[in-house]
Amino acid sequence: MASITSPTQMSYGGHVRALSILGLPLIGGHLAQFAIGLTDTIMLGWYGVAELAAVTLAQSFFFVWFILGAGFAFAVMPMVASAAATGDHRRIRRATRMGLWLSLVYGMVAMPLMWWSEAILLAAGQQPQVAADAGSYLRIAGWGIFPALLVMVLKSYLAGLERTQAVLWITVIAAVVNGLVNYVLIFGHFGLPEMGLQGAALASLATQMVSVLAVIAYSLWRLPEHDLLRNLQRPDWEMMQEIFRHGLPIGLTTLCEVSLFTASAMMMGWLGTVPLAAHGIAVSVAGLTFMLHLGLSNAATIRVGNALGRRDRAHMVRGAVVVTVASLGVAVATALVFFLAPEPLILLFLDPDDPQKPEILAIGISLLAMAALFQLMDGMQAIALGLLRGLLDTGVPMVMAALSYWVIGVPTSYLLGFTLGLGGVGVWTGLILGLSTAGVLLLVRFWLHTLARVELEAVEAEVTTAAGVQGQATGS
Repeated sequence: MASITSPTQMSYGGHVRALSILGLPLIGGHLAQFAIGLTDTIMLGWYGVAELAAVTLAQSFFFVWFILGAGFAFAVMPMVASAAATGDHRRIRRATRMGLWLSLVYGMVAMPLMWWSEAILLAAGQQPQVAADAGSYLRIAGWGIFPALLVMVLKSYLAGLERTQAVLWITVIAAVVNGLVNYVLIFGHFGLPEMGLQGAALASLATQMVSVLAVIAYSLWRLPEHDLLRNLQRPDWEMMQEIFRHGLPIGLTTLCEVSLFTASAMMMGWLGTVPLAAHGIAVSVAGLTFMLHLGLSNAATIRVGNALGRRDRAHMVRGAVVVTVASLGVAVATALVFFLAPEPLILLFLDPDDPQKPEILAIGISLLAMAALFQLMDGMQAIALGLLRGLLDTGVPMVMAALSYWVIGVPTSYLLGFTLGLGGVGVWTGLILGLSTAGVLLLVRFWLHTLARVELEAVEAEVTTAAGVQGQATGS
């Protein structure tokens, strides 16, 4: 497949077209991936409020540990994109293989946390029945962390090569499988027993297995020149160290943001089952729109990484402007939907005959109004992180994220939600403040520091090259 990356002279219109070709399949892939968790939430919402609260808690717990390990996959993406720009197939293979290695090792560390999640959730102050239900879900679905992390690495490999349509269709197939298996196992259709929460867990695990088999088959079939399985059993310590050096800060950065939302879920759980269920619905809706920003962020990482491989700073700047404006447009559009039509969105998750529906609806509408407020800065921090990762600038953004989310966001949520008695609205105000702080800091980091560093390195490289040419001429 020919690269869609264009030379420095590409106009802004050209960048918009290139971003659409690369970014739309990535957005679709993220939406399909999100649909897997959303299907669990919607179907269990139909099944019962207690099950909805449990799966909200369980998925938040799973995602915290999954996203930390996914940092290695996110590190693979810009490294593959940069290597692809210079045609370095060996580096592409090395980065992908060691991403797979580190993901498997991390999965072994994380799986015991899934198995003993009930005790952890109880220690975190969750209600005993909700913790027990979430724990039973994770004892099954938790095994999916192994295939899920491998899928992330291979999707990052394909995305770095700009094969984003393959990523989209593999994820769509997985989402369809998940929906069908959920329908059969949760409610007990086609002669199978009604399994409820355990059925949803089995469906998620089956979906992850189908996904990993599909993405391995595609990679070996369509990209035989990379020979990904060659010497798979051999450690490549140098590349493993490089992936770890970039992947751990990326994982920790994403963990800081995700754990902000997990902490908010814990706090909402302290308020009761109904507020937690309303929170789960609002987070699911807001998360759905965030997939648009995340797809744009991944496209930014790929295009910046490719431009970095060619030392094309002007192309990088134009692309960054276009992706930032696109994210702004998405934020404004989705915020309007949240403000103007919250009720139909919330009712998608509820049984019409549920006696708790009016209370959940009232809380959910107020939370969606808050979600509309953080659309802008949530998108901006996602885009800024994507741009920075394309340049493999990972350490300082990790510190900025930790300060924004855990020094500002979480304490503010607790202060407003409980000390000042504002409840769920107070908890979500802390979310907004944390995301806004991160958005500002990360954008400043990219535009005022990292781009300047890239320009300086490019100048130094030109001077070194010129000096070498001059030395050869003098010697001759």
